Amino acid sequence: MIELKTLVDYCADCLSIADFQDYCPNGLQVEGASRVARIVTGVTASQALIDAAAADGADALLVHHGFFWKGEDPCLVGIKGRRIKALHAAEMSLLAYHLPLDAHAELGNNRCLAGLLGIEQPAPASASEPLLWCGYLPSAQPAQRLCERIAEALGRSPLHIAASERPIHRLAWCTGGGQRYIEQAATLGVDAFLSGEISESTTHQAREFGVDYFAIGHHASERGGICALGEHLGKRFGLEHRFIDINNPA
Repeated sequence: MIELKTLVDYCADCLSIADFQDYCPNGLQVEGASRVARIVTGVTASQALIDAAAADGADALLVHHGFFWKGEDPCLVGIKGRRIKALHAAEMSLLAYHLPLDAHAELGNNRCLAGLLGIEQPAPASASEPLLWCGYLPSAQPAQRLCERIAEALGRSPLHIAASERPIHRLAWCTGGGQRYIEQAATLGVDAFLSGEISESTTHQAREFGVDYFAIGHHASERGGICALGEHLGKRFGLEHRFIDINNPA
């Protein structure tokens, strides 16, 4: 068991949250019990995840998508009010890590996705853009084989926009809603770009850039980082940890 402050401070340092200008606050969003023995991790702080974590006896819930997004109504009413009420009733803290968890070199979503897909030499495209990553498949392969690999690893088939008949060897990716990085990916000379979502314009961009695009699912692409963080914290502090996946087809 550790102090909540110890957990919050360690995560802030480990994930370098001060280095990011984000769309939401990173770190402790809702304060619960002052001591933590059991943590639950999950992708999004939905009512279903909060209820499951409370039933599991968690002292703290760590997520990738938390509350208090820029432009959001700040009033604690309706859905948000019920979620926070449930957290308080369970004396359970909520900690959220967004962009810092996408970018982290070892525990981040982009790094974890590379591991799941067997991508070699994974690394950020540049020091100035930590959210766009590049790497190589072990050998060049047809797009259909990459579709199969993604489906096997993530448990869902990707939406594939074919743009070239060449085999895929070098690829770029950005988990979550990173489809806007396709133009930057194209300038890197990759054969394919992967992200969680697709916009109407993405299809045209992929075809015109000649870069195959794979929409692999926002939720599916971002399960890895928060689970890895929970496992890391469990080992470091001797905490009980459970990852709870609330299915989301998006």
